[in-house]
Amino acid sequence: MDKSPATDPQPSYVKLAMRNMVRKGGTSLKHFALTAVGLLSVLVGLAYLTR
Repeated sequence: MDKSPATDPQPSYVKLAMRNMVRKGGTSLKHFALTAVGLLSVLVGLAYLTR
């Protein structure tokens, strides 16, 4: 009765994402860097346009 739904036989989405990130380390880091640069450029562009 003290089992939470996250500890069922199927792993949680967080565990699956972590396992996938470890398995594909370089690709996920590259995608993260691209996302960070893209988001930063959008924010800088909006700040420049709305000054």
